[in-house]
Amino acid sequence: IHVAVGVIYKDQQFFLTKRLEHTHQGGKWEFPGGKVENNETVHEALHRELKEEIAIDTLAMQPLIEISHNYSDKQVLLEVFLVDQFLGEPTAQEGQQQGWFKKEELTSIDFPKANTPIVEKILGLELL
Repeated sequence: IHVAVGVIYKDQQFFLTKRLEHTHQGGKWEFPGGKVENNETVHEALHRELKEEIAIDTLAMQPLIEISHNYSDKQVLLEVFLVDQFLGEPTAQEGQQQGWFKKEELTSIDFPKANTPIVEKILGLELL
């Protein structure tokens, strides 16, 4: 499954949403994003997903990391982008929990295993 992921960053904090219980990896926190459809680029998919999921319009995104992860029931390819230029205030649109977290808080949050390299990459970044 090809997934576009947005690391939403503003005021030295990262925006996360919590997966709904009935979904794959339910109850875990995640960086917003979603599946890349057959007829779209990764950038188009991320723009669409962030508009649908958290009601923001992306203005710019920078590649952060690419991750291939094998869960017992599915394999995912995550293309992750840092999104620090956007319009609107991120708000979860599907009834899930949401929050802004400081960089040092990310290490104590329950993420799906595929997100571990994202957190490690963020911890190594020098962000303004």
